[in-house]
Amino acid sequence: MTKLALFDTHTHLNADQFEGIEDQVVQRARDNGVAYMAVVGFDEKTIHKSLQYAQDYDSIISVIGWHPTEAHRYNAAIEKQLEQDLEKPQVKMLGEIGLDYYWPDSTKAEQEKVLRRLIAMAKEHNLPITIHNRDATDDIYKILKSEGLPEAGGIMHSFGEDSEAAKKFLDLGMHLSFSGVVTFKKTVEVREAAKLVPLDKLLIETDAPYLAPVPKRGKQNEPAYVRYVAEMLAQVRDLSLEEIGHITTENAFKLFEWYPEK
Repeated sequence: MTKLALFDTHTHLNADQFEGIEDQVVQRARDNGVAYMAVVGFDEKTIHKSLQYAQDYDSIISVIGWHPTEAHRYNAAIEKQLEQDLEKPQVKMLGEIGLDYYWPDSTKAEQEKVLRRLIAMAKEHNLPITIHNRDATDDIYKILKSEGLPEAGGIMHSFGEDSEAAKKFLDLGMHLSFSGVVTFKKTVEVREAAKLVPLDKLLIETDAPYLAPVPKRGKQNEPAYVRYVAEMLAQVRDLSLEEIGHITTENAFKLFEWYPEK
């Protein structure tokens, strides 16, 4: 088996919590077998940083989009800039986009309008999408089903639902990405869902600096900790850590259409 080379497919190294310590965070990730990461930008500031980090680090790709909690601010000027940025070679996915019914910043109507527009934009740019879902599973499913996925595919980011929901999104053609949520004591249903995901649709992530996995729960999350997610999936799927690492990293390469020199 080759050397462990995990891929954190959704991290916010561009968050304020990591400002000034990015090099140390990337090094700690490497020291823990995390060789690659997708840095996700979702507003003006984080998009700029995501693009920059993907230029500065050969282990990082850029994912950019517009977060549903920011939907009320989406306008023609933002869309024009996003269209330009999506053409940059370091951008491998559009996201995170989706629906968030927990935070009241944007109305459901505003969020749905922006989500549908950004799905269309992903199709125009031949990019996969990564979906943020908070308390909006049914509506997200309906929208994805009616709009159809980009040919390039997509990810249900930080999947935290049960087996029934997993099957529905898998039937649409989505990949499911598991975060620290899968390690929490009470999330038995998420681990049950992880058991049934076809291995070619399985991904791992941190969503750092949020959702730190057990045994780091309560601390600030970082890409190095995606190893704990991989270890839990290995346990759930009765595979070795190296096998889960190889499978999920190869899946990420294919989805992002990015094949760095290993």
